Amino acid sequence: MQTRTVTTADLARSVIAVPPMARDKDLKFDRAENEKILRHIEAGHVTTMLYGGNANFYHIAPSEYESVLGQLAEIAAADTLVIPSAGPSYGVMMDQAEILKGTAYPTVMVLPHQGITTSQGVVAGLRHFAQKVGKPIVLYIKYDDYISVEGAQELVDEGLVSWIKYAIVREDPANDPYLAQLIDVVDPALIVSGIGEQPVIEHLVDFGVNGFTAGCVCIRPELSDQLLKAVQAKDLTRAREIQAIFRPLEDLRNGINPIRVLHEAVRLAGIADTGPALPLLSGVTPEQETLIAGAAKALLSA
Repeated sequence: MQTRTVTTADLARSVIAVPPMARDKDLKFDRAENEKILRHIEAGHVTTMLYGGNANFYHIAPSEYESVLGQLAEIAAADTLVIPSAGPSYGVMMDQAEILKGTAYPTVMVLPHQGITTSQGVVAGLRHFAQKVGKPIVLYIKYDDYISVEGAQELVDEGLVSWIKYAIVREDPANDPYLAQLIDVVDPALIVSGIGEQPVIEHLVDFGVNGFTAGCVCIRPELSDQLLKAVQAKDLTRAREIQAIFRPLEDLRNGINPIRVLHEAVRLAGIADTGPALPLLSGVTPEQETLIAGAAKALLSA
């Protein structure tokens, strides 16, 4: 596992894959199947893994947290950057910080909490967490009311942010007042598009952010890598062709549930047995499984 400090060059070099987490029938971390997922993604020239929502770190047991972090570090290739997650609640993230500060992980993402929060409270909580971990963190902006632009700028200016995952979904990704304000006060090289392959052109070309995270990259990593390279080369015709290949599975993720669909898609594509969904999530219906299988296999062979 790569342990050096994350740079803006790292963010631009590789698509940031956000894999599911394979679990056995007893809902335990399945080391062999998770290693299969990693090897498949790494074989497609993708060398950054972000274990967050798709891995359901929201509901990971505190008792298994240290073990999961240790196993992920062990199964990753030497040049693979692995970024785990913490939170989303304040008490959980602060307890997890005790474990994280003793690891070699160069950064960690804090999952966004929705509900009983204020922007000022989020800024204070993330500051406490970063200071306790002793390393800059990944700020995950998923909701308009989670943290203000000024709050994000404050954390960046204090040197507490490694990079920002920007994932507020817009009907038109080119029309995004929040992101427009954010790139005015934060270096766009620190911001990564966080909503998969579909808004990549608008985010990277129009707003100038630096790279993107994706879930469907776990099915076709080399194709997602080609998308990143095409956009960076301003070959937008090729980029749109690649986006169209990913769209059927992305549409199912948007229509059903992004985490649940990807979890099943990796299994149905034959990449690894991801096992049952970790509660408080559940699996999909037989009808949905049929649709997911068709889209996943089509993406794999496209």
